[in-house]
Amino acid sequence: MVDFSDPTWELVARLAIDTVAMTLLIFGMYYRRYRDRELAATASMFNISAFAVLTILSSVEFSIAAGFGLFAILALFSLRSEQIEKIEIAYFFGAIAIAVICSVLGTGLLLVIMITSFVLLAAFILDHPRMLKSAHGAKLTLDAIDPEILSDWEVTRAALSARLGVEVMTFQIIELNYVNDLARINVQYRN
Repeated sequence: MVDFSDPTWELVARLAIDTVAMTLLIFGMYYRRYRDRELAATASMFNISAFAVLTILSSVEFSIAAGFGLFAILALFSLRSEQIEKIEIAYFFGAIAIAVICSVLGTGLLLVIMITSFVLLAAFILDHPRMLKSAHGAKLTLDAIDPEILSDWEVTRAALSARLGVEVMTFQIIELNYVNDLARINVQYRN
């Protein structure tokens, strides 16, 4: 019988909980819905790295571990070179939160399992396709930059709606490349 009061077995259990939870969140939910291999791999590696570092730091001092975890999260979002969508931030934060929950010693394994399960259940329900049926998102690359793209939001929204054949509710310009005459745009639309 395994004795989870032994620090080695407790660490193995925490690592197993983290690995299963991260796999369910990133590959079972995020990747199946959004098919973004790059973010799935990045969030997974960040989870594993955060778990390893926080496990070492949590044995030193809890406040240091918690502080490092928060610093890592904030650094990630402030140092990114490419815009990350809100849903990607939520899943990335979820992967980091699971690593923090599982790695910080001082909480019982049952509490870790309960909180991690709550995070997974909340993510599943809140991002389920049936929850917000009427809204969809798409990333577009347009082969020509309209001169009015920045000057008149409503004209641009109407032009995107006409071009796509749907009602564009909102859009976000990600990149304007005047050298290649390309525009990258994220749109939220209704059928």
